[in-house]
Amino acid sequence: MKMKSIVSILLCLCLAAAVILTGCGDKSDGASDKATQAAAEAVTEAAKADGIDYMVLVNKTHALPDDWEDKLETIHMTNSVGDDVEVEKKAYDAYLKLKEALEKEDIHVDLDSARRSVADQQRIMDEFTEQYGADYAAKTVDQPGCSEHHTGLALDLYLIIDGKDVVENEDMIKYTDIWAKIHEKLADCGFILRYPDGAEHITGCGYEPWHIRYLDNADAAKEIAAKGVTLEEYLGAYTGGEVSIDYGTSEIYTEQDLRDAVIRIKCRFAFWGNVDLKSIRYAGDEAVSEEKLKWLNELEPQAGYTQAAMFFTDFHTPADFTQNVFTADTDYTDYQWWLARKAGGGWDIVTFAYDAG
Repeated sequence: MKMKSIVSILLCLCLAAAVILTGCGDKSDGASDKATQAAAEAVTEAAKADGIDYMVLVNKTHALPDDWEDKLETIHMTNSVGDDVEVEKKAYDAYLKLKEALEKEDIHVDLDSARRSVADQQRIMDEFTEQYGADYAAKTVDQPGCSEHHTGLALDLYLIIDGKDVVENEDMIKYTDIWAKIHEKLADCGFILRYPDGAEHITGCGYEPWHIRYLDNADAAKEIAAKGVTLEEYLGAYTGGEVSIDYGTSEIYTEQDLRDAVIRIKCRFAFWGNVDLKSIRYAGDEAVSEEKLKWLNELEPQAGYTQAAMFFTDFHTPADFTQNVFTADTDYTDYQWWLARKAGGGWDIVTFAYDAG
Protein backbone atom coordinates (compact mmCIF):
# COMPACT_ATOMS: atom_id res chain seq x y z
CA MET A 1 0.00 0.00 0.00
CA LYS A 2 1.51 3.48 0.71
CA MET A 3 5.23 3.77 1.39
CA LYS A 4 4.74 4.07 5.15
CA SER A 5 3.22 0.60 5.11
CA ILE A 6 5.33 -0.86 2.28
CA VAL A 7 6.54 -3.68 4.48
CA SER A 8 3.07 -5.18 4.43
CA ILE A 9 3.07 -5.40 0.63
CA LEU A 10 6.51 -6.76 0.12
CA LEU A 11 7.09 -8.93 3.06
CA CYS A 12 7.12 -12.61 3.07
CA LEU A 13 6.05 -12.23 6.70
CA CYS A 14 2.45 -13.26 7.03
CA LEU A 15 1.13 -10.79 9.56
CA ALA A 16 -2.50 -10.60 8.43
CA ALA A 17 -4.85 -9.54 11.19
CA ALA A 18 -8.12 -11.34 11.76
CA VAL A 19 -7.06 -14.36 9.76
CA ILE A 20 -9.22 -17.42 10.25
CA LEU A 21 -6.95 -20.41 9.91
CA THR A 22 -9.03 -22.87 8.00
CA GLY A 23 -7.98 -25.34 5.37
CA CYS A 24 -7.56 -24.40 1.73
CA GLY A 25 -11.05 -25.29 0.63
CA ASP A 26 -12.70 -28.48 -0.40
CA LYS A 27 -10.43 -30.87 -2.23
CA SER A 28 -11.77 -32.85 -5.15
CA ASP A 29 -11.31 -36.53 -5.83
CA GLY A 30 -8.42 -37.96 -7.85
CA ALA A 31 -10.24 -38.07 -11.19
CA SER A 32 -11.37 -34.47 -10.83
CA ASP A 33 -7.86 -33.42 -9.82
CA LYS A 34 -6.46 -34.97 -13.03
CA ALA A 35 -9.07 -33.19 -15.12
CA THR A 36 -8.26 -29.90 -13.41
CA GLN A 37 -4.55 -30.42 -14.02
CA ALA A 38 -5.13 -31.19 -17.71
CA ALA A 39 -7.31 -28.10 -18.09
CA ALA A 40 -4.69 -25.93 -16.37
CA GLU A 41 -1.96 -27.26 -18.64
CA ALA A 42 -4.08 -26.58 -21.73
CA VAL A 43 -4.75 -23.03 -20.61
CA THR A 44 -1.05 -22.48 -19.93
CA GLU A 45 0.02 -23.77 -23.34
CA ALA A 46 -2.55 -21.60 -25.10
CA ALA A 47 -1.38 -18.56 -23.15
CA LYS A 48 2.27 -19.17 -24.04
CA ALA A 49 1.41 -19.14 -27.74
CA ASP A 50 -0.03 -15.66 -27.32
CA GLY A 51 3.10 -14.09 -25.80
CA ILE A 52 3.23 -14.03 -22.02
CA ASP A 53 1.78 -16.91 -20.04
CA TYR A 54 -1.14 -15.43 -18.13
CA MET A 55 -1.22 -18.55 -15.94
CA VAL A 56 2.40 -18.09 -14.87
CA LEU A 57 3.19 -19.04 -11.28
CA VAL A 58 5.53 -16.67 -9.47
CA ASN A 59 6.03 -17.26 -5.77
CA LYS A 60 8.70 -18.12 -3.19
CA THR A 61 9.89 -21.14 -5.17
CA HIS A 62 8.98 -20.17 -8.75
CA ALA A 63 10.87 -17.24 -10.22
CA LEU A 64 9.72 -14.92 -12.98
CA PRO A 65 10.59 -16.33 -16.44
CA ASP A 66 13.82 -14.84 -17.79
CA ASP A 67 12.22 -13.26 -20.85
CA TRP A 68 9.09 -11.97 -19.10
CA GLU A 69 10.00 -8.31 -18.91
CA ASP A 70 10.97 -8.27 -22.59
CA LYS A 71 7.56 -9.58 -23.65
CA LEU A 72 5.42 -7.63 -21.20
CA GLU A 73 3.20 -4.84 -22.54
CA THR A 74 1.98 -2.38 -19.91
CA ILE A 75 0.08 0.85 -19.52
CA HIS A 76 0.42 3.57 -16.87
CA MET A 77 -2.50 5.09 -15.01
CA THR A 78 -2.82 7.68 -12.26
CA ASN A 79 -4.98 6.69 -9.29
CA SER A 80 -7.19 8.88 -7.11
CA VAL A 81 -4.33 9.81 -4.78
CA GLY A 82 -2.08 10.85 -7.65
CA ASP A 83 0.22 7.82 -7.79
CA ASP A 84 1.44 6.31 -11.05
CA VAL A 85 0.55 2.63 -11.40
CA GLU A 86 1.89 0.34 -14.13
CA VAL A 87 -0.30 -2.59 -15.21
CA GLU A 88 -0.22 -5.25 -17.92
CA LYS A 89 -2.54 -4.09 -20.72
CA LYS A 90 -5.15 -6.87 -20.70
CA ALA A 91 -5.17 -6.96 -16.91
CA TYR A 92 -5.95 -3.25 -16.87
CA ASP A 93 -8.82 -3.66 -19.33
CA ALA A 94 -10.23 -6.43 -17.13
CA TYR A 95 -9.80 -4.25 -14.06
CA LEU A 96 -11.86 -1.49 -15.70
CA LYS A 97 -14.67 -4.03 -16.32
CA LEU A 98 -14.46 -5.14 -12.69
CA LYS A 99 -14.53 -1.54 -11.52
CA GLU A 100 -17.58 -0.81 -13.66
CA ALA A 101 -19.42 -3.88 -12.34
CA LEU A 102 -18.65 -2.88 -8.74
CA GLU A 103 -19.77 0.70 -9.23
CA LYS A 104 -23.20 -0.60 -10.25
CA GLU A 105 -23.43 -1.87 -6.66
CA ASP A 106 -22.06 1.40 -5.25
CA ILE A 107 -18.68 -0.16 -4.45
CA HIS A 108 -15.73 2.01 -5.41
CA VAL A 109 -12.13 0.88 -5.75
CA ASP A 110 -8.91 2.08 -7.32
CA LEU A 111 -5.48 0.59 -8.06
CA ASP A 112 -2.88 1.06 -5.36
CA SER A 113 -0.09 -0.91 -7.06
CA ALA A 114 0.51 -3.47 -9.76
CA ARG A 115 3.77 -4.07 -11.61
CA ARG A 116 7.05 -3.73 -9.75
CA SER A 117 10.16 -4.45 -11.80
CA VAL A 118 12.87 -6.85 -10.71
CA ALA A 119 15.22 -3.87 -10.57
CA ASP A 120 12.83 -2.03 -8.22
CA GLN A 121 12.63 -5.11 -6.01
CA GLN A 122 16.42 -5.29 -5.91
CA ARG A 123 16.59 -1.65 -4.82
CA ILE A 124 14.15 -2.38 -2.02
CA MET A 125 16.21 -5.38 -0.98
CA ASP A 126 19.38 -3.25 -1.02
CA GLU A 127 17.72 -0.52 1.05
CA PHE A 128 16.51 -3.00 3.66
CA THR A 129 19.92 -4.66 3.75
CA GLU A 130 21.68 -1.33 4.31
CA GLN A 131 19.19 -0.16 6.92
CA TYR A 132 18.46 -3.38 8.82
CA GLY A 133 21.11 -5.90 7.77
CA ALA A 134 21.20 -8.78 5.31
CA ASP A 135 19.55 -11.30 7.65
CA TYR A 136 16.53 -9.08 8.30
CA ALA A 137 16.19 -8.19 4.64
CA ALA A 138 16.27 -11.87 3.63
CA LYS A 139 13.53 -12.66 6.14
CA THR A 140 11.21 -9.81 5.23
CA VAL A 141 11.52 -8.85 1.56
CA ASP A 142 10.66 -11.05 -1.42
CA GLN A 143 13.75 -12.04 -3.32
CA PRO A 144 14.06 -10.10 -6.60
CA GLY A 145 12.46 -12.25 -9.27
CA CYS A 146 10.11 -14.01 -6.84
CA SER A 147 7.43 -11.35 -6.36
CA GLU A 148 4.17 -11.81 -8.23
CA HIS A 149 4.05 -8.06 -8.72
CA HIS A 150 6.83 -8.46 -11.31
CA THR A 151 4.27 -9.98 -13.67
CA GLY A 152 2.06 -6.90 -13.96
CA LEU A 153 -0.86 -9.29 -13.47
CA ALA A 154 -1.06 -8.85 -9.68
CA LEU A 155 -3.17 -5.86 -8.65
CA ASP A 156 -3.58 -4.35 -5.20
CA LEU A 157 -6.88 -2.53 -4.79
CA TYR A 158 -7.89 0.10 -2.29
CA LEU A 159 -11.33 1.26 -1.28
CA ILE A 160 -13.05 4.60 -1.68
CA ILE A 161 -15.63 4.92 1.09
CA ASP A 162 -17.98 7.92 1.09
CA GLY A 163 -15.58 9.70 -1.25
CA LYS A 164 -12.55 9.10 0.97
CA ASP A 165 -9.57 6.96 -0.01
CA VAL A 166 -8.97 4.03 2.34
CA VAL A 167 -5.46 2.83 1.54
CA GLU A 168 -3.90 1.40 4.69
CA ASN A 169 -4.10 -2.35 5.21
CA GLU A 170 -5.21 -2.08 8.83
CA ASP A 171 -8.13 0.13 7.76
CA MET A 172 -9.17 -1.83 4.66
CA ILE A 173 -9.21 -5.20 6.45
CA LYS A 174 -12.19 -3.99 8.49
CA TYR A 175 -14.54 -3.83 5.49
CA THR A 176 -15.23 -7.56 5.32
CA ASP A 177 -18.67 -7.24 3.71
CA ILE A 178 -17.37 -5.02 0.92
CA TRP A 179 -14.46 -7.33 0.16
CA ALA A 180 -16.82 -10.30 0.03
CA LYS A 181 -18.90 -8.52 -2.63
CA ILE A 182 -15.74 -7.62 -4.57
CA HIS A 183 -14.52 -11.22 -4.48
CA GLU A 184 -17.84 -12.43 -5.90
CA LYS A 185 -17.19 -10.37 -9.05
CA LEU A 186 -13.56 -11.35 -9.64
CA ALA A 187 -13.92 -14.55 -11.66
CA ASP A 188 -16.31 -13.02 -14.20
CA CYS A 189 -13.50 -10.65 -15.17
CA GLY A 190 -10.76 -13.29 -15.15
CA PHE A 191 -9.36 -12.51 -11.69
CA ILE A 192 -8.81 -14.62 -8.59
CA LEU A 193 -8.21 -13.76 -4.96
CA ARG A 194 -4.54 -14.68 -4.78
CA TYR A 195 -3.91 -14.98 -1.03
CA PRO A 196 -6.95 -16.56 0.65
CA ASP A 197 -7.37 -17.29 4.34
CA GLY A 198 -5.60 -20.38 5.62
CA ALA A 199 -3.33 -20.95 2.62
CA GLU A 200 -0.19 -19.31 4.00
CA HIS A 201 1.80 -22.55 3.82
CA ILE A 202 1.08 -22.66 0.08
CA THR A 203 1.25 -19.01 -1.00
CA GLY A 204 3.73 -17.71 1.58
CA CYS A 205 1.47 -14.73 2.30
CA GLY A 206 -1.27 -14.02 4.79
CA TYR A 207 -4.82 -13.14 3.83
CA GLU A 208 -4.88 -10.08 1.57
CA PRO A 209 -8.41 -9.29 0.41
CA TRP A 210 -7.07 -6.50 -1.82
CA HIS A 211 -4.53 -8.57 -3.78
CA ILE A 212 -6.09 -9.98 -6.95
CA ARG A 213 -4.47 -11.81 -9.85
CA TYR A 214 -5.44 -11.72 -13.53
CA LEU A 215 -5.53 -15.04 -15.43
CA ASP A 216 -7.07 -13.93 -18.74
CA ASN A 217 -9.40 -16.92 -18.41
CA ALA A 218 -12.75 -16.55 -16.70
CA ASP A 219 -13.42 -20.30 -16.78
CA ALA A 220 -10.19 -21.07 -14.93
CA ALA A 221 -10.86 -18.27 -12.46
CA LYS A 222 -14.37 -19.59 -11.81
CA GLU A 223 -13.08 -23.13 -11.26
CA ILE A 224 -10.42 -21.93 -8.81
CA ALA A 225 -13.05 -19.95 -6.90
CA ALA A 226 -15.56 -22.81 -6.91
CA LYS A 227 -13.03 -25.34 -5.65
CA GLY A 228 -11.62 -22.93 -3.07
CA VAL A 229 -8.03 -23.67 -4.09
CA THR A 230 -4.95 -21.57 -4.68
CA LEU A 231 -3.23 -21.01 -8.00
CA GLU A 232 -0.48 -23.35 -6.80
CA GLU A 233 -2.99 -26.14 -6.26
CA TYR A 234 -4.79 -25.51 -9.54
CA LEU A 235 -1.50 -25.76 -11.46
CA GLY A 236 -0.39 -28.85 -9.54
CA ALA A 237 2.54 -27.12 -7.82
CA TYR A 238 1.09 -28.00 -4.42
CA THR A 239 -0.62 -31.32 -3.79
CA GLY A 240 -0.83 -31.45 0.00
CA GLY A 241 -4.00 -31.70 2.05
CA GLU A 242 -5.60 -29.58 4.74
CA VAL A 243 -3.70 -28.48 7.84
CA SER A 244 -4.94 -29.29 11.33
CA ILE A 245 -4.36 -26.44 13.81
CA ASP A 246 -4.47 -26.95 17.59
CA TYR A 247 -4.01 -23.80 19.68
CA GLY A 248 -4.42 -25.69 22.94
CA THR A 249 -4.89 -23.48 25.98
CA SER A 250 -2.71 -20.67 27.22
CA GLU A 251 -2.75 -18.32 30.17
CA ILE A 252 -0.02 -16.21 28.56
CA TYR A 253 -1.22 -15.66 25.01
CA THR A 254 -4.52 -14.89 23.36
CA GLU A 255 -5.69 -17.09 20.51
CA GLN A 256 -4.84 -14.24 18.12
CA ASP A 257 -1.27 -14.23 19.47
CA LEU A 258 -1.01 -17.93 18.73
CA ARG A 259 -2.64 -17.52 15.31
CA ASP A 260 -0.03 -14.93 14.40
CA ALA A 261 2.70 -17.38 15.40
CA VAL A 262 1.12 -20.18 13.39
CA ILE A 263 0.94 -17.94 10.32
CA ARG A 264 4.67 -17.31 10.58
CA ILE A 265 5.34 -21.05 10.66
CA LYS A 266 3.00 -21.73 7.75
CA CYS A 267 4.67 -19.04 5.67
CA ARG A 268 8.05 -20.67 6.14
CA PHE A 269 6.71 -23.89 4.66
CA ALA A 270 5.90 -22.01 1.45
CA PHE A 271 9.64 -21.57 0.89
CA TRP A 272 9.91 -25.36 0.66
CA GLY A 273 7.39 -25.81 -2.12
CA ASN A 274 5.32 -28.99 -2.19
CA VAL A 275 5.89 -30.11 1.40
CA ASP A 276 2.65 -31.57 2.76
CA LEU A 277 2.09 -29.77 6.07
CA LYS A 278 -0.33 -31.87 8.09
CA SER A 279 -0.61 -30.26 11.52
CA ILE A 280 0.60 -27.51 13.82
CA ARG A 281 -0.06 -27.52 17.56
CA TYR A 282 0.92 -25.30 20.44
CA ALA A 283 3.23 -27.08 22.88
CA GLY A 284 1.73 -25.31 25.88
CA ASP A 285 2.87 -22.58 28.23
CA GLU A 286 4.97 -25.05 30.18
CA ALA A 287 7.27 -25.67 27.19
CA VAL A 288 8.96 -22.31 27.66
CA SER A 289 11.09 -21.58 30.70
CA GLU A 290 13.37 -18.68 31.62
CA GLU A 291 16.25 -20.90 30.53
CA LYS A 292 14.69 -21.40 27.08
CA LEU A 293 14.05 -17.68 26.71
CA LYS A 294 17.69 -16.99 27.60
CA TRP A 295 18.79 -19.56 25.01
CA LEU A 296 16.68 -17.90 22.30
CA ASN A 297 18.20 -14.52 23.14
CA GLU A 298 21.64 -16.09 22.86
CA LEU A 299 20.75 -17.24 19.36
CA GLU A 300 19.63 -13.70 18.47
CA PRO A 301 21.71 -11.44 20.74
CA GLN A 302 20.31 -8.14 19.39
CA ALA A 303 16.65 -9.13 19.60
CA GLY A 304 15.87 -8.56 23.28
CA TYR A 305 13.07 -11.14 23.36
CA THR A 306 10.74 -11.15 26.35
CA GLN A 307 8.29 -13.86 25.24
CA ALA A 308 8.63 -17.22 23.54
CA ALA A 309 6.49 -20.08 22.30
CA MET A 310 7.08 -23.56 20.95
CA PHE A 311 4.99 -25.47 18.41
CA PHE A 312 5.02 -29.03 17.06
CA THR A 313 4.49 -29.75 13.37
CA ASP A 314 3.87 -32.90 11.36
CA PHE A 315 4.68 -32.90 7.63
CA HIS A 316 5.81 -35.06 4.72
CA THR A 317 8.50 -34.14 2.22
CA PRO A 318 7.97 -34.95 -1.50
CA ALA A 319 10.08 -37.51 -3.36
CA ASP A 320 11.89 -34.80 -5.33
CA PHE A 321 12.68 -32.65 -2.30
CA THR A 322 16.13 -31.04 -2.44
CA GLN A 323 16.38 -28.99 0.76
CA ASN A 324 19.48 -30.17 2.61
CA VAL A 325 17.94 -29.85 6.04
CA PHE A 326 15.35 -32.56 5.33
CA THR A 327 15.25 -35.98 3.68
CA ALA A 328 13.06 -36.56 0.62
CA ASP A 329 9.88 -38.66 0.88
CA THR A 330 9.93 -38.70 4.68
CA ASP A 331 7.38 -38.22 7.45
CA TYR A 332 8.36 -35.75 10.16
CA THR A 333 6.38 -35.77 13.39
CA ASP A 334 6.63 -33.59 16.50
CA TYR A 335 9.09 -31.33 14.73
CA GLN A 336 9.78 -28.31 16.96
CA TRP A 337 9.49 -24.64 16.05
CA TRP A 338 10.70 -21.99 18.46
CA LEU A 339 9.38 -18.44 18.10
CA ALA A 340 10.05 -15.35 20.18
CA ARG A 341 9.09 -11.70 20.32
CA LYS A 342 9.15 -8.60 22.43
CA ALA A 343 5.85 -8.30 24.30
CA GLY A 344 3.16 -7.11 21.91
CA GLY A 345 5.47 -7.27 18.88
CA GLY A 346 5.66 -9.61 15.94
CA TRP A 347 6.88 -13.18 16.18
CA ASP A 348 10.28 -14.23 14.87
CA ILE A 349 11.06 -17.83 13.98
CA VAL A 350 14.32 -18.27 15.86
CA THR A 351 15.02 -21.93 15.18
CA PHE A 352 13.38 -25.21 14.17
CA ALA A 353 14.65 -28.76 14.66
CA TYR A 354 14.05 -31.98 16.53
CA ASP A 355 14.70 -31.49 20.26
CA ALA A 356 16.02 -27.97 19.73
CA GLY A 357 17.87 -26.41 22.63
